[in-house]
Amino acid sequence: MLLNMILLEATMSDQISQAMGKLLESSVDIGLRLLGALVIYIIGKYVIKWLNKLFEKLLIKRKVEPTVTSFLKSLINILLYTILVLSIIGQLGIKLTGIAALIASAGMAVGMALSGNLSNFAGGILILVFRPFKVGDFIESSAGAMGTVKEIQIFHTVLITPDNKTVYAPNGSLSNGVITNYSEKDLRRIEWNIGVEYGTDYQKVEQVIRNIIALNPLIVKTPEPTIYIGELADSSVNIKIRVWAKSSDFWDVTFQMNKNIYETFNKEGISFPFPQLTVHQG
Repeated sequence: MLLNMILLEATMSDQISQAMGKLLESSVDIGLRLLGALVIYIIGKYVIKWLNKLFEKLLIKRKVEPTVTSFLKSLINILLYTILVLSIIGQLGIKLTGIAALIASAGMAVGMALSGNLSNFAGGILILVFRPFKVGDFIESSAGAMGTVKEIQIFHTVLITPDNKTVYAPNGSLSNGVITNYSEKDLRRIEWNIGVEYGTDYQKVEQVIRNIIALNPLIVKTPEPTIYIGELADSSVNIKIRVWAKSSDFWDVTFQMNKNIYETFNKEGISFPFPQLTVHQG
């Protein structure tokens, strides 16, 4: 009986020793794998950063357009990070076949989740092919997004608004919707509808406006500016003014003309009307 107990204790001790040895061996293996994964991550991020800079220099050297450059940089960056993630997964000992099987089993859900991004990717390709806008253009979408195009990435187009906000517009909606490109043409027409009081000398008003236009160097001579009576409204005679300027000078001309018209009209005694109601007493 005593001999059996001694043998049992010896067997249990041996099993515990083997289990502890395996646990220690597994812990060391897991630790080494985690350490290796961390090293791959750190080195990988450095290599990706270096490759991105190298790729950007190559595109600049090849004089690739900024519109295409931003799209390719975004695509290459995603591919490099995908390789990095797969390398880390392989280092951790996770079988890629198992992951592939898991993704395949959830294929429908993944497909539905990615359908929007696939549409955005296709939209980005269409934007690059048909070129409705390019980097540096000021655009407005039918969805209300407005700003200067900073980048065209694989899923989104990055816009900078006039008040310096960053807008990420999906490429899918941009390629399918209405886009107003304010920068595509060299010249833009600028209009004003200025009301003056009834009884004001129209010839004087027109001459004053022409003098204001002539003094503004940003207004081009061709096409020629036009001035005419646009409407005989209830309380005013509305003078329509149309001039042309470079697209880049649109806002400068707008604000300068507003200021100059207001100041000059006051100096010349030309009054701006306000709504009036005439009451006849019988």
